[in-house]
Amino acid sequence: MGFEELLEQVGGFGPFQLRNVALLALPRVLLPLHFLLPIFLAAVPAHRCALPGAPANFSHQDAWLEAHLPREPDGMLSSCLHFAYPQALPNTTLGEERQSRGELEDEPATVPCSQGWEYDRSEFSSTIATESQWDLVCEQKGLNRAASTFFFAGVLVGAVAFGYLSDRFGRRRLLLVAYVSTLVLGLASAASVSYVMFAITRTLTGSALAGFTIIVMPLELEWLDVEHRTVAGVLSSTFWTGGVMLLALVGYLIRDWRWLLLAVTLPCAPGILSLWWVPESARWLLTQGHVKEAHRYLLHCARLNGRPVCEDSFSQEAVSKVAAGERVVRRPSYLDLFRTPRLRHISLCCVVVWFGVNFSYYGLSLDVSGLGLNVYQTQLLFGAVELPSKLLVYLSVRYAGRRLTQAGTLLGTALAFGTRLLVSSDMKSWSTVLAVMGKAFSEAAFTTTYLFTSELYPTVLRQTGMGLTALMGRLGGSLAPLAALLDGVWLSLPKLTYGGIALLAAGTALLLPETRQEQLPETIQDVERKSAPTSLQEEEMPMKQVQN
Repeated sequence: MGFEELLEQVGGFGPFQLRNVALLALPRVLLPLHFLLPIFLAAVPAHRCALPGAPANFSHQDAWLEAHLPREPDGMLSSCLHFAYPQALPNTTLGEERQSRGELEDEPATVPCSQGWEYDRSEFSSTIATESQWDLVCEQKGLNRAASTFFFAGVLVGAVAFGYLSDRFGRRRLLLVAYVSTLVLGLASAASVSYVMFAITRTLTGSALAGFTIIVMPLELEWLDVEHRTVAGVLSSTFWTGGVMLLALVGYLIRDWRWLLLAVTLPCAPGILSLWWVPESARWLLTQGHVKEAHRYLLHCARLNGRPVCEDSFSQEAVSKVAAGERVVRRPSYLDLFRTPRLRHISLCCVVVWFGVNFSYYGLSLDVSGLGLNVYQTQLLFGAVELPSKLLVYLSVRYAGRRLTQAGTLLGTALAFGTRLLVSSDMKSWSTVLAVMGKAFSEAAFTTTYLFTSELYPTVLRQTGMGLTALMGRLGGSLAPLAALLDGVWLSLPKLTYGGIALLAAGTALLLPETRQEQLPETIQDVERKSAPTSLQEEEMPMKQVQN
């Protein structure tokens, strides 16, 4: 008897699993609140050089500004330069006097802003870009983009650490570490007194939040039977969508970046309390030989699901026999993902897919400009469009399978980026439609990749595998904001890059094995036996020493 048979006795889908999904909803809501926070946190409002005697009314049409600020090639007044001395129109009295002194030139000298900047605070009262003494604009605008890169670099490192540690010490224990670390570091970020302090604390916050991305989905799936994994996976992913839309509301109500960061961090406190009711993964407990604890959780599952269990077939001794076939002799490592042929093939393909999914998703999600809507409307629209994409995923993975769904959604994302390149900048309505379509496809790809990857790896390496793939995914997420700076080389280069990577990931997804209606593999041998050719099945498994 295997774990799937044990799960069938206690109920593979019922009140116990639904309660588990509800308890783990909070981390899924918190993730987009932090991951997409730079849309508001690092927003750059209209700005100009701070000059003595400037009018209080922030207007680019004011004659005073015309005399002090040069125009950019697009006709807008410069945000980063001012004239070395005030200019005046030749037909004015001041202009005639200065012209007689030879002070009017065809190309008057300009200098960078030396006394800081004045910001339009009609939309944001404060962001990290407008923070006093930071002024992350003009020559410092790269630091503003880098803040997001530092955050996702932290997520990248955290994914590796949490993936390994949760396979070694358990899902539930590491989820507590993630909650506490996010709360403490989030509060420290909100209290930052310098950009360096902010960058460091946000990077560490990203590392802590990685625990949510790595632990939550497997912890849900490992308590579910084959039949209900899809519906539960898609249902739980809707909490992410709820977080995306909630961010639009919270950002609209709270316009100061410190209070906004505080608002999205404090919900970790009730999350810590909720862990009292979150069960550890019985699958993981059995692979570690913790039979007594696994037996206790399984009995609790049976009681909540209203399943009477036979004392003989469900005794602690019977559970011990299941554990004996799944127990890990030595601790897993990231090298185990590449020791055997099929796991190596799966791991290499998954890292490409995860990189492409994250790179294209965040490239599109963090760019909310040029769509003819304000930032709050765009964020709400981007969140709302994710709901029908969940339905698309649910139907597609059930009938077309995980592999074709993953490839198709990535292809749709790439086509949306490519088509936007052909649309004129004046056609804002078409650009908005294509951006929304791209967001829907990229979110569908994101939802699918979590479900798909969790089903590809065996229980003994599932968290480790998720850690590796999430590492590459967060590398893609960290590079996405920097890729936006390529518009300085060629205006269309960022979209071309995002679409090209998505297309590459779509092709790679087709190389992965299908997992629809398949039982979750428990051991490395299960993966090799299920996926490998007949000749491979007869070979001695190089990882035989990992499990009995």
